[in-house]
Amino acid sequence: MTECYADPGDPEPAPAAPSAPLAAGEPRADCVLCGKPTEYPATQPGLTMCPVCEWQEAQRTACSG
Repeated sequence: MTECYADPGDPEPAPAAPSAPLAAGEPRADCVLCGKPTEYPATQPGLTMCPVCEWQEAQRTACSG
């Protein structure tokens, strides 16, 4: 049996997914890691990441035995 002893602390909540599609011409937020546009509007608070960086960050922080 493998147990995870890592203490991740209090994670920062992920930004809420946009409830409605962006209007045409509305600026998108840039990913804080790679700089590519995200699916979030530029007015979205918090750390915004593109889907690829979100997935990679989840892989890095996942507890693996």
